Parts: sequence; structure tokens; C-alpha cells
Amino acid sequence: MTEPRSPDPTAMTRALETLGRLSLRELSIEQLLQTITELALTVTSGDAESSVTLVVKGEAASTVASSGQMATALDERQYEGNVGPCLQSARSGEIIEITDARTDDRWGDYTGHAVDIGMLSSLSIPLEIDRDRQVAAALNIYARQAHAFDDAGRAAATSFGAYAAVATANLHAYQAAQEAADNLQIALTSRATIDQAKGILMERHRLTADEAFQVLAEVSMAANIKVREVADQLVRTGELPVRRPSRR
Repeated sequence: MTEPRSPDPTAMTRALETLGRLSLRELSIEQLLQTITELALTVTSGDAESSVTLVVKGEAASTVASSGQMATALDERQYEGNVGPCLQSARSGEIIEITDARTDDRWGDYTGHAVDIGMLSSLSIPLEIDRDRQVAAALNIYARQAHAFDDAGRAAATSFGAYAAVATANLHAYQAAQEAADNLQIALTSRATIDQAKGILMERHRLTADEAFQVLAEVSMAANIKVREVADQLVRTGELPVRRPSRR
């Protein structure tokens, strides 16, 4: 049996420095996770590939980042049968290790398939993205030799996974907050436009605020467009949209 090589002690420092320099404003989740898969290989040792499995509640699992074809193929084989170490890790929040795929029978024929395409050991590390677990993920490291992870390598990968999870959770939270802020801005803009349109109708036709909004709502229904769009056209052109002809 080939003895696993211990990871470079400076690799973790370099990997964490790289994570720390990433700008949340400039990255998508996919870009961050691709960077994580590449950095994961620098903190472990041996001939390996890595991937990140994403599990969104109510949707099929998917690989959102991968360092090679073997990792992608192994992920997809697990998705086909809805069973395997990467799925178990993402769903349970536990670290799952295969020390020798030739003797591990926990997931049916998955390990036999893994051996056939060159994977003999693996380590799946959960990435906690949100506390409600609506979105879960696992960082997977697939090695071509058995017993690829010694205590030092396992500790390095696990520690890196914890930092990677924090970076991913922070980006997820930032993007959720940004989306909420964008939606609020849209709502405020729409409210301002509707108020302007109501003011035009109130002055033009001597209506109350409620009567002016009722006019906008009736035109919206008749023209089959949103009240905001009706208001926007009135503010921009001074005219209400005409009723669309019905189809026969």
C-alpha cells in the first residue's frame, strides 16, 4: 500500500490568504466554489480531483464546480442513484470518507464504478451555506490511491472546508441581502411612480386618491398589464394605455 504524503504545511496558509482576498461583490457562487475546488487540492496531497456538490431543497443535486472529468463523473453517478458519499455529506452535515473503494460496500455498486474509473479513496466535507439548510453542499476530494488521507491530510482538508464554508455562507448571505435591497428599491420606485400617476389623475379629473388608484386598476385589468406599467406610461406620456382588443 502506498503511504499517503503529508500536505505542505504552508499550503493552508496560502489557500486561506487566497480566500481572504476574494471580493464578494465581484464573485458569483459558482466562481467562488470553483476557486474552492482548486484550492482544496493544494491543501491535500496525492493524485486527486475535487468537486462541490450543491443540494437545493426541492431540486435535484448538481455539481457546480469541478477540477476534472473523474470528479464530475463520480458526482453524477451518485445523483443517478440518489445515494453516495457526497450526497450523504451534504445532507447530513457529516464528513464521509472512503478509505478503500475496493472494500467499501456502503453505497451499492457506486464504489465498484468508482474503482473502474480510477478512484480508490475519497473525502466529502460538508459546507454549511445557510442555517435553515435550504441550500447544502459538500466539498469532495477523489483520490486515485487507497488510504490517500492520513491524519494530517484529513485535518488539513477538514480545516480548509470549514473556512470555505464560511466564505460560501458569507457570499450567499451577501447576495440574498443584495437581492432584497434590489427588490425593495424596485418596490419603492414603483410606489413613487404610482403616486405620481395618481396625482395626475386627481388634478386632471378632480378625483380622490382612492378614486385615482381605482382608475389605474381598471385600466390595468382592461389592458392586461401591471398597475405599475399603467402608471409609468401615464407619467411618461400623459396618456393612459388603451384597452387591448380581445381575441376572437
